[in-house]
Amino acid sequence: MLGVIVNTLAVIFGSLIGIVVKRGISDSLSDAVMKALGLCTIVIGISGAVSGGDPLVMILSMTAGVIVGTMLDIDGHMNRFSTFLEQRLHAGEGSGFSQGFLSATLFACIGAMAIVGSFNAGLTGDYEILFTKSILDFITCVMLAGAMGVGVLFAAVPLFLYQGTLVLLSHLLQNVLTDQGLINQINVVGSLMIIAIGLNILGITKIKVADLLPALLFVPLMYALIGYLPV
Repeated sequence: MLGVIVNTLAVIFGSLIGIVVKRGISDSLSDAVMKALGLCTIVIGISGAVSGGDPLVMILSMTAGVIVGTMLDIDGHMNRFSTFLEQRLHAGEGSGFSQGFLSATLFACIGAMAIVGSFNAGLTGDYEILFTKSILDFITCVMLAGAMGVGVLFAAVPLFLYQGTLVLLSHLLQNVLTDQGLINQINVVGSLMIIAIGLNILGITKIKVADLLPALLFVPLMYALIGYLPV
């Protein structure tokens, strides 16, 4: 769990620095930083999405995932939870709390580094990926918190629970998680969600990214299903 703890602390300290910096920057500069961050997020997502994988597995996983996510209204639940936190902390309407919390949570939890890094930590005790991710999350949270405020800080809680759960699950799924093809496929689907986050940050779209999260759970199923089909 060392890697998970370090990653969580990186989000916390990065957010705190961003919150302090936020007080000294203008709205125009904050907006410029957000646009730059949105562009960087899209590039990161694209680089992962084109790294390989079966398009059919991607399509089936995303379709099944968004159907389940929409029916469960995951995005709505996350928004209501972030609004609850916003009210409890008296952050004030229009403070950007909800957007900061959701953006930072999804950015930190979705993607190959979060998943593969947690699996490596659990299976082999190798923390290199999580340590690298910690540096990236630290920088990202400084920028996000500088633009969106204190909401980013609270992303540390779901990040710790999510990656901690993956580390524990890795012990139960040792045989499955050695398939590099499956890991690549998870990376592709996760990267599509990162692209969606970037588009939302830029204000181009209003994709309910949280509703796409179940797609990650469908990847192993669709990957196995396609593997049994005749070529």
